[in-house]
Amino acid sequence: MAALLLVAVAAAAALAAPAASAQDRRERAGKPPNPCLDREQRAKLLCPDLRMKPPFGLVTDPFVRPGRVVLRAGNSIDSIGRGPAELLGVRDRPRGMRARQRIHRRGGGRLWIDTGARLLFKAIPGQGAYWKFQWAARFELWRLDRRGERRKRVRRGPKVSYCLRDLDHSRPRLPRSPRRFVYPACNQSPSRQRVVLGTSVGWSDVYPPGYHEQWIDVTGLRGCFDLVHTADPRDGIYESNERNNTGSVMVRLPFETGIQRCPGRKPADPSGWGGFDPIAY
Repeated sequence: MAALLLVAVAAAAALAAPAASAQDRRERAGKPPNPCLDREQRAKLLCPDLRMKPPFGLVTDPFVRPGRVVLRAGNSIDSIGRGPAELLGVRDRPRGMRARQRIHRRGGGRLWIDTGARLLFKAIPGQGAYWKFQWAARFELWRLDRRGERRKRVRRGPKVSYCLRDLDHSRPRLPRSPRRFVYPACNQSPSRQRVVLGTSVGWSDVYPPGYHEQWIDVTGLRGCFDLVHTADPRDGIYESNERNNTGSVMVRLPFETGIQRCPGRKPADPSGWGGFDPIAY
């Protein structure tokens, strides 16, 4: 009886335990603490803040994988902090680089931090290869219950790597947002020993639904789900706010374009482009 009681108490404690914070994950991984989460240190820095917009432009595609149906979606990683999100990669493998983050200091200078971030030279069909930030994002599909709450993750998408670049000047009125881009298109040189990736304040790195790996397999699924896109899931970039990295949209599967209706949720139309111009991307 005592043994059963101990098991029950342990199970209850496990269920009650809060989800691990970004700081907890860093400590377990042996990485240095995030100075942007420390009030005193943050006051001396121009810390970045990445925010993932909700997925947009949803459409099914039966041609990516024979016999399967995938759900495509575009997304935008917005840089809305006081300083840019910036990584410097140094070659340490034939197709890989070890990256360190550069956080700008107020009044000049930069703070270098080894966050464990990595760059890889990733091939894109029909375009060639690019230096990209590995684990820049994560795509997930979560099943919803009758109250509209997430219950179980059922699928993951293949897209994890992004260039980080200044593509869309989405919020030009933010303080310290440069008028012109600072971080250009992805570098395609296989011989480069150093590469800088980043997104300036007020700029966004946007990918359309039709881009390579912008999908998640939905074959055989029925019912209501959340399509969840998360920026920087492994904390390769230290930010002043680690709680706004996820954007999501509700979908009913099999997917049909138009208004989506599910119990416990407000109707939504994820097939739109959310203010983005499809031709521009």
